[in-house]
Parts: sequence; structure tokens; C-alpha cells
Amino acid sequence: MPLEIAQFVVGAFEAYALTGVGFALLFLPRGVTRLDPRVAGAPKTLRLLILPGVVALWPLFAWRWITGAPEPIEDNPHRATARESRGALAR
Repeated sequence: MPLEIAQFVVGAFEAYALTGVGFALLFLPRGVTRLDPRVAGAPKTLRLLILPGVVALWPLFAWRWITGAPEPIEDNPHRATARESRGALAR
């Protein structure tokens, strides 16, 4: 019984990884620039650098690519302080 469970887990991981590689082969040449236009002018080696992350997180990238979701807006205390200081300078 434990061997069958282990084989199932490994098989599921392999399927996930292979799906991620297939998605990355489609996404990196054309889809990544739709999610982040700044990648268009970047060297081609950037795509090799982000390849492992795209393979691992392919469901997130697929969802954002399909839905056309905008670039996420980072909201943290540092950015909030910067926004406040810009507002104070404008007054």
C-alpha cells in the first residue's frame, strides 16, 4: 500500500512538472510580455532565469495570462510611507 501511494505522489509530481515545462515553452516566448511589458526589452537570458519559477508556479501564470489580470500592486509599509511623503511634498 505505501509503495502505491508513493508511486501516485511521484507520478502526480511528474505530471505537474511536465505540464509546467510545456506551459513555460508556450508562455515564455510570447505570454510573459503581456503580463510584464518591461520584459520585452530584457535580454533573452532573463527568460532562462525565470524558467524554473514559471515551471513551478505555472497555474498562477496561466490564470493571469488567460484572464488578462493586471500587474499586481505591491502594498507594504515602505510604499505607504513613500506615498505619504510625496503627498506632503506636493502641498
